[in-house]
Amino acid sequence: MKFRCEREALVEALTTAGRAATGRSGSLPVLSGIRLELVGDRLTVTGTDLDLTIQLTTEVGGERDGGVVVNAKLAADIVRSLNTGKVEMALEGDEVTISNGRSQFSVRPLSLDDYPKLATPVTQSVTLPSAEFGESLRQVTRAASNDDQRQILTGVLMAAEADGLRMVATDSYRLAVRDLAGHQVLAADQRVIIPGRALTELQRLVNAGPEVVMRLGDRDAQFEVGNTKLTTRLIEGEFPNYGQLLPKTAMNELTVSREELLDAVRRVKILARDSTPVRLHMSADMLRLEAITQDVGNASEELDAKYDGPDLTVAFNPDYLVSGVEACSGEKITLSTTDALRPAVVRGEGVADYLYLLMPVRVP
Repeated sequence: MKFRCEREALVEALTTAGRAATGRSGSLPVLSGIRLELVGDRLTVTGTDLDLTIQLTTEVGGERDGGVVVNAKLAADIVRSLNTGKVEMALEGDEVTISNGRSQFSVRPLSLDDYPKLATPVTQSVTLPSAEFGESLRQVTRAASNDDQRQILTGVLMAAEADGLRMVATDSYRLAVRDLAGHQVLAADQRVIIPGRALTELQRLVNAGPEVVMRLGDRDAQFEVGNTKLTTRLIEGEFPNYGQLLPKTAMNELTVSREELLDAVRRVKILARDSTPVRLHMSADMLRLEAITQDVGNASEELDAKYDGPDLTVAFNPDYLVSGVEACSGEKITLSTTDALRPAVVRGEGVADYLYLLMPVRVP
């Protein structure tokens, strides 16, 4: 194998595929590598940890067809360190050489024979607009859990709805729900759980093309954007009954500028140390934010706001609150509450296709 490629294009390919390679101890050593396969002028770069696979193709100046597996992080670091211009990579005997100008590296490859053979889900495909689907990923994946001990909650539920697709994620402290009307991705009543990690990686890729092609198998899902394919195993199990968490009615509703609220919470939370919540004191035409940390200090800020309901104080984890407000679209957001101990719902004003439910924090 031997080819030449522009440094920037090769760095992007190695870095993108390398995000699926595993660095976990105890895993197969070959999974720390990425596979490079050259046919003519077409280079295919693949990284996988067996649960997540990212594969992309790029045009290069090919000289000798072949394949090799190299350590993902090492190869990307080497190419990134080189000067702008053409980079040559070649398999010579039992070494891979990487050169550019007067710089030359040689590294030992990993076993090509031990690299896993990857299957593609055999199923019909559906196409989604990248912009809308990417926005839904941005809004929903933030609420998925990072705790591998609760694997179901690390996933995002995709469920068929009468008018399209619903995406749901929760870590038990917050819940994000996004509807994509008019997109019949799943069969009637079909539900699948896709790992949040895979969808977070997909979010990085959606701008590579105008459409996302989605294929669902019995155990795998594949997404194709431009020249990149992302394949992931589905999570098996029963997603929590999130519907019972959604308030049927809300007695109180606050309407406030989205950007002003974000700025104010970020300032006040500087004093919110050691999991200290931010209190929202809501009354007619005014919202006051407050953080009180014993032996450190306190901070408060007032904002103009519209509020319908009796005076109420409710407290939230400030990072979770910021995350939910950031996910909403529009100039203003609404915060709907029943009381200080029940879940609150954050939405963009007049926006019906997305909601972010947030559990309050009990304060004295």
